[in-house]
Amino acid sequence: MPVYALVDANNFYATCEKIFAPELMDKPLVVLSNNDGCIVARSAEAKALGIPMAAPIHQHRHFCQQHGVVIKSSNYTLYGDMSARMLSILQDMCPRVESYSIDESFLDMAGFPDITKYAYEIRRQLRRQVKLSCGIGIGPTKTLAKFANHIAKNQLYWGGVFNALDHPSDMLDALMAQYPVSEVWGVGRRLTVRLNADGINTVLDLKHCGPIAIRKRYGIVLEKTVRELNGESCLAIAEVGEPRQQIMASRSFGTVTQDVDAIKTAICHHVSRAAEKLRQQHSVAQHVYVMVRTNPFRDQDVPYRRTTLVPLAYPSADTAILMSAALAGLQQIFRPGLKYHKCGVMLGQIAPVGNVQPDLFSPSDDPKRLRLMALMDNINRVHGSNMLRFASLDLSNSWRMRAGGRSPCYTTDWRALPVVFCR
Repeated sequence: MPVYALVDANNFYATCEKIFAPELMDKPLVVLSNNDGCIVARSAEAKALGIPMAAPIHQHRHFCQQHGVVIKSSNYTLYGDMSARMLSILQDMCPRVESYSIDESFLDMAGFPDITKYAYEIRRQLRRQVKLSCGIGIGPTKTLAKFANHIAKNQLYWGGVFNALDHPSDMLDALMAQYPVSEVWGVGRRLTVRLNADGINTVLDLKHCGPIAIRKRYGIVLEKTVRELNGESCLAIAEVGEPRQQIMASRSFGTVTQDVDAIKTAICHHVSRAAEKLRQQHSVAQHVYVMVRTNPFRDQDVPYRRTTLVPLAYPSADTAILMSAALAGLQQIFRPGLKYHKCGVMLGQIAPVGNVQPDLFSPSDDPKRLRLMALMDNINRVHGSNMLRFASLDLSNSWRMRAGGRSPCYTTDWRALPVVFCR
């Protein structure tokens, strides 16, 4: 029988900030989104103060000052490295791991003799080696493991681990009856409204629905969810490192801009990041999508959002070729005089390098250029991001995002290592 565990770090972003700043350990702390816009993470102390998730910080800054809440800009370099360390520990302790998000991983626990005891050991090792606390939910399906994780994190009685297989079905049904249907993995806000209108209000209500009827009304995805809630495994573990089918890079500007050079620089920056990820998985892309938009929340801005697709003559992983295509796409959709808020690129129709069908009339990537790209990637990996870069990335700095409260990159930058003075 399949057995899955979901390991989910508690208050991940906030905890990463506190690990390297012990003076903040018992203080309420929030982490902001790109450009210091909204609250995207809260420590347990901040949650206890009632600070809502995804709230604009300007609406709560005075409250935070009154209650001594520490405000931090997001530091994704630090969070990504801590996530990689967490994943490495999990891979050492379990042969099959799926990295579901930056702070969540599914583990295939089938065949382990005492799963609950081993889950407590996983928690202990994560706490000992990377100072991260986590909740672990265990079940015969990924959906039930996700629900069990919710219980493990919200009901302190279980000590951070809840194994659905250790308890009778009537107890699990009683727990499901306590939680709204919105707590089911994959049930979002809009779907919750539809389910509530049909009288499906709790997790147990959804479990008792007929899969066929659910499929007819809501589709096959929710049908699989219902089957998983009833113990039928429909979702397998996806192996770590599975190639992505699309690679996207986008970001809001620090301030709205009309400067075409600033937007070109941002587009080139996003292409450079996406191309590096493309080469990491040994793939090539056939299409480049380009997007620009104004701020939809500013009444004084003209609402404008455009996306265009630029096909390549041949599949490529060469940053220069992808940049040229992206800039050609930008030229198609850029309108002078507008105040732009965000831009982005997405690489599409991705395939492994060895699976590309050659074209008799079109060239392929120049092997010398590919060696140059590999050299750039290696230098940047060893000496730091953007140590070696295209000149187009330095056209303008006005697009850079706001990050006034960002902490140092303690684990990836020698210059940011904490210094301890001993007498």
